[in-house]
Order: sequence, then C-alpha cells, then structure tokens
Amino acid sequence: MPAKALFKPFHLGALELPTRVVMAPMTRSFSPGGVPNAKVIEYYRRRAAAGVGLIITEGTTVGHKASNGYPNVPHFYGDAALAGWKKVVDAVHAEGGKIVPQLWHVGSVRRIGTEPDASVPGYGPTEKLKDGQVVVHGMTQADIDEVIAAFAQAAKDAQGIGMDGVEIHGAHGYLVDQFFWEGSNQRTDGYGGSLANRSRFAIELIRAVRAAVGEGFPIIFRFSQWKQQDYTARLVQTPETLGEFLKPLSDAGVDIFHCSTRRFWEPEFEGSELNLAGWTRKLTGKPTITVGSVGLDGEFLQFMVNTDKVAQPASLEKLLERLNNDEFDLVAVGRALLVDPDWAQKVREGREQDILPFSREALMTLV
Repeated sequence: MPAKALFKPFHLGALELPTRVVMAPMTRSFSPGGVPNAKVIEYYRRRAAAGVGLIITEGTTVGHKASNGYPNVPHFYGDAALAGWKKVVDAVHAEGGKIVPQLWHVGSVRRIGTEPDASVPGYGPTEKLKDGQVVVHGMTQADIDEVIAAFAQAAKDAQGIGMDGVEIHGAHGYLVDQFFWEGSNQRTDGYGGSLANRSRFAIELIRAVRAAVGEGFPIIFRFSQWKQQDYTARLVQTPETLGEFLKPLSDAGVDIFHCSTRRFWEPEFEGSELNLAGWTRKLTGKPTITVGSVGLDGEFLQFMVNTDKVAQPASLEKLLERLNNDEFDLVAVGRALLVDPDWAQKVREGREQDILPFSREALMTLV
C-alpha cells in the first residue's frame, strides 16, 4: 500500500505539520547537567530534515525538586537548559519540522540518591515507608499546587522559546498517572477515591497549563492503559468508562491525545477492531496519535530481556489501512527512528530495504 497517507499535511489551528509522522518521546540520557548539547541538537535536527512532521522530545523534567528520576535527562527549567532547547527548536524549524517538549515528573519512581538533590525522595499521591524511612513523600495540597505551577511555568517557557506546543506525560506509571490508579492513589481527600476524583490532579494541571499559554497553543496529553510495572493492567475496562475518563481531560484543554500502546494493531476492547487511539478519537472528537511497535517486527520489552535480539523493519500495510480509514490522525514512531534518522525519508521513497534494524546497542549512542 502506498505510504502517501503518512506524508499528508496535518492542520490543527495554528499547528501545521508537513507530514503525519511523529517522533515518539524516548528517554536518551545524553544531556549532562540536564542541558541539551550539540549532539542532542543534531539528533533532533536530522529527524526533522528527513521528513518527521512533529518531534516530541524525550521526557524533560519540570522545575520541581523531585521531578527527576534518572541520570543525564534534560531539564526544562533554568537558563542553561532553556538556551539549549532554544537551539534545538531553531535547528528543527530550519528543516521545516515542528517540535514540542514532553513535560515530565517521575513521581514515586524517583529514588533517594538521584540527582540533582540526593536527599529528596520520590513524591507521590500516597506516602510510602521502608524500614522506617520515607521513600515516597505523600503530597500535600501545597506540594500539588507547587508541581502544577512547575508544569505551567515549563509550558510558558516552551512557548517563549518557540516550541510548537507541549506534551504532558500522563502515562506509564509516572506522577500524573500515579494519581489515576487506585493502587497507587490511596488518598481520602478530593484527589482520591473515584476515578473522577483521581483525575482531578491531571485536570487541574491541564487547566493551569492552558491558562499559562492561552488559547491556540497546542496541548498534547499522553496516557496509557498499561504500566511499566504491569503490562496487562487496564485503567478502564469499557468504551463507556474510557469516555467518562477522557471527557474532563478534553474539556480542561487537551487538543491532541497521544494514546500509548505496546502494539498499535491490537484492539482495545472486545467487539471492535479500534485500538486505543481509534476509540479515543471516536469518543472525544479530538485528534489522536497512535504508537506501538510501528515499523519493526518486535516490541521494546523483548530487547530488555534478550540483549542479542534484533528487530527488522516490518510492513506498514496494517498501519496505513487504519490511517486511511481515519481511525487516528498521527503516527508516532519510536525505535525505528531512534536507530535510523532517515526512516521517514526511506519510507516515503519506497526504500524499505534500506531501513536499519534495531538492537539494544542503538540505545548506547545518539545518532
């Protein structure tokens, strides 16, 4: 099937993308001190030059003392980091691409000893103790307000340096997502209990971001059913409940939903072939991004277990059928773009045989 559907322009208000190809956010840990450097600039520039319409950056930590959970991930606060990101923005724009930062707070995933302040534990909806020591600080109302303000400031800074929107990371067991789940959110106040209450933190955060950037500046929200801790988990079990979950987020100011799945071709609910992005588009009327093992014959988890495994390029026929059927609007590509910066150009030109395979070794370099 011709791949031209991937290379049609996409318009949403002031956001104009030259193609439907999105670079998925992938943590790379190549920014010492939290500052994007020349290698990071070139990494993103190359993808834009080869036809990626929208780049969603790796997770960037907001300006809160407990937001970071890993070494050498980039910040989205402070003069040095923002100056580095401004160079990335300029390089991507010079190639005709668009770019948004993924704004991130890891929450309770953080461990004591993590940079920049080793004494700060993880922050989460509910306090956790281990051997009498607080390993997760249960967030007070003041903490919640502080984190929301940090996201809003990061969004405003993104707008200020010329980013084309922002993505809020609300998936994969990190802070925003921790509030969604009954297992990690045992609060008895207005942020706990029902799913509607557990969504309150995200709703307030989205509203604050919208207020900071005004109307017309795109807000993408990434969410998932699965978790890093449990790939079989499901936050909602039916389309009806999914609609009830998504509507307040949409009303709060989300423009595009980024629907994270491990395999884009899998149906989300029985009785329909629609995947999570397809159901989200149907229920909200908002544009959606699909993602999950696009362009490769193996999923990411296999490479964490089998270090010698290699993923070969895979057919895009099923993806293109769904895109042509308007099940979703945009397609996020992860590992295929990580290992091969020219992936989009090769697909466009029908040179699938030239696409590079992916192995775990690709994570060790920034090309």
